[in-house]
Amino acid sequence: MEWLDEVRWDAQGLVPAVAQEASTGDVLMLAWMDREALRLTAETGRAVFHSRSRGKLWFKGEESGHVQQVHEIRLDCDNDVVLLKVTQHGHDPSIACHTGRHSCFFQLYKDGAWHAVEPVLKDPTTIYDK
Repeated sequence: MEWLDEVRWDAQGLVPAVAQEASTGDVLMLAWMDREALRLTAETGRAVFHSRSRGKLWFKGEESGHVQQVHEIRLDCDNDVVLLKVTQHGHDPSIACHTGRHSCFFQLYKDGAWHAVEPVLKDPTTIYDK
């Protein structure tokens, strides 16, 4: 697929992918995609990533139910970062982070330390222990 060849994949065949909430502009998470994940995302309209820790495709929400519907796929000016504009499904308010928070970017640096500034919306043990 020619459009996949335009992506600048790293040495492991991956590209970072940022998931941004389409309705609010909130940055929800950063994950990694390989060619298959990006192809499947484009074909299905559902966020699919490559799990580096598991070494396999990861359909966002396959365990948690927190699925990302993809509205747009964008590529940055250097062709080495993908931006997904998504709607996060599965909980209201939406949860994208495995910690049970809306966004993975919930820690704020202030006064020499990191502080959790976003609430846990759902206990992660109830999300993953099914």
